Amino acid sequence: MKHVIIGNGPAGVVAAEALRKLDANADIVLVGDENEPPYSRMAIPYLLTGGIGEAGTYLRKDAGHYERLKIRQIVARAENVDAKARSVALSNGEKLSYDRLLIATGSHPLRPSIPGIDLPNVHSCWTLADAREIAAKAKKGTRVVQLGAGFIGSIILQALAERSVKLCVVEMGDRMVPRMMTEKAGNLIRLWVEDKGVAVHVNARAEAITATDKGAMQVKLSNGQSIECDLLISAAGVRPNIAFLKGSGVKVGDGILVNARMQSSVPEIYAAGDVTEAAGFHSGQPQLNAIQPNAADQARTAAANMAGTPTAMQGSLAINVLDTLGLISTSFGQWEGAEGGEGVELVDEAGFRYLSLQFKGEVLVGATSIGWTDHVGALRGLIQGRVQLGEWKAKLLRDPTQFMTAYLGAAQKAA
Repeated sequence: MKHVIIGNGPAGVVAAEALRKLDANADIVLVGDENEPPYSRMAIPYLLTGGIGEAGTYLRKDAGHYERLKIRQIVARAENVDAKARSVALSNGEKLSYDRLLIATGSHPLRPSIPGIDLPNVHSCWTLADAREIAAKAKKGTRVVQLGAGFIGSIILQALAERSVKLCVVEMGDRMVPRMMTEKAGNLIRLWVEDKGVAVHVNARAEAITATDKGAMQVKLSNGQSIECDLLISAAGVRPNIAFLKGSGVKVGDGILVNARMQSSVPEIYAAGDVTEAAGFHSGQPQLNAIQPNAADQARTAAANMAGTPTAMQGSLAINVLDTLGLISTSFGQWEGAEGGEGVELVDEAGFRYLSLQFKGEVLVGATSIGWTDHVGALRGLIQGRVQLGEWKAKLLRDPTQFMTAYLGAAQKAA
């Protein structure tokens, strides 16, 4: 059996390793389009802070890891897929045949359509090459504007702040991390960040970037303000890498549409990670969910099915954990609330603590927390286990801080 995996990020690597465990004799090819060892993009901020070297970003630290597992690596970009011929055309001119194909091509950063976005000191923060450029320019006191305060943007913010730059963040939404946090929670994070010396503009977007002198730039915002900077980081979101699938017969929406087995509309082609549009844990409807734990679960599921072991995902569950300049925040499941459901919200603005629980019937379906570090995994456990809370629901609506006690009580009752 010949397995070709396009994409050597976390999903691709986990899938390749899982396939080798399931089939000692399979031919496994792992294709990546960067001339770097397989690495984690989520580790790049730690590289920028100096906490790790480039080798610290590598997914597997042993240089001979892939060779020992007989996983052949190719550096090239997939240009198209011929599903009928079961082949993949690569940018190096090679054509790879396959019995099973896994697409784990991840996402690419959005490049906002703004005049001046192509100036030399404007960068994304997505690849090791980007990190090298940013590290060379983001020195102490450097004036930096960052576009975007989503999940990825907030991680980059942390790294830039640790480099002691003069940082200003611009977010189009009405709060920080708007696709991860409720309005009150997102604004509480904003207050924390501002208290740490980072300027934040919400409900604003960059309208133009103009070069001034000696490499400096002026950024004009939609709120009428202009900001001088030496470096601009674009962290305005990502989109799945699916353009090469045009004409392949693989059905796509915002990402590759897959079933619970991570199988696409073409039976021999599977997908995992950020590139997928898989059923949501609660809704059952296709959705993007670009988080690394989800990518790893999808990769293992896809690998099992590719190797002939029927396996199904329960659905894609939102799991977000963020450290923003020392403030820990989390959100799980339907943190924004469920239609026809109930919720409770606890806000301690002075103490930078926040807790929101969202219910559907007798089940906790979503949660958001800020400043809670003890036992917060119990929230995920209640949600993912679809635990019937019974009398504990009323208790939690009165006092949401008792979620750990509820977790233990409901689990004991279920047992």
